Amino acid sequence: MTETIRRKIEALKGGELSEKAFLSFLQNLPFSKETHIKLDFHRQLRRGIPEVIFGSGKSVAQLHSIVAKFREVGENILITRIEPECYRELKKKCRSLRFHASARIVTFNHEPRFLNRGKVLVLSAGASDEKVAEEAYVSSRYLGNATEKEYDVGIACIARVLQMRERFNEFTVIIAVAGMEGALPSVVAGLTSTPIIAVPTSVGYGSSFNGVAALLSMLNSCAGGISVVNIDNGFGAAYQATLITRKIIQNCR
Repeated sequence: MTETIRRKIEALKGGELSEKAFLSFLQNLPFSKETHIKLDFHRQLRRGIPEVIFGSGKSVAQLHSIVAKFREVGENILITRIEPECYRELKKKCRSLRFHASARIVTFNHEPRFLNRGKVLVLSAGASDEKVAEEAYVSSRYLGNATEKEYDVGIACIARVLQMRERFNEFTVIIAVAGMEGALPSVVAGLTSTPIIAVPTSVGYGSSFNGVAALLSMLNSCAGGISVVNIDNGFGAAYQATLITRKIIQNCR
């Protein structure tokens, strides 16, 4: 948002933007004032990360309104939990949208800019965890992090994890996504000094209780340096990782 405000001021000074249009832009600060949706356009100034939209449960009409407001203000958009049919409806009115199908995420159609100094690695225990891992991966990239991924490296074949251990210390944060008994984050944490963000998934048989077993396992890990987000919350892990990588920039100034 800071950069957006600067661009608007420069456009006003240069005569490329009318006073009326500039005042209209300011009316959306600190938040838009529609009756049903009040978007927080000061969030990036306060937290360093713009508002991200949780798409599930919102109507297509609501999402159309949100996308239009983000375009009007000039902010990048990231909408999570979008199904293909919803995206197709959104695309009819906004051709500049991009659908990351495996992550169920919608952004504007541009490549992310890696503004943060640190690097993030996303791991998934099994291929069944990939949808949550992809949400973390795509979110992390569009929140400004250089991000890599390695999937299907669960502990049922411990060699898959061990062959990566020399790489772990190259990263600022590791996001470890796992269902079933949720052991992957503990194993990785025992092999590296890199902070681990654990993401339990709802993958598993009956007594996994839709991810509760993995969640409790991660919360009770013997390995230190693990933080845990909610079940299936890949975005939340990416957000936490971004707060860490952004602190590196601030501390280096």
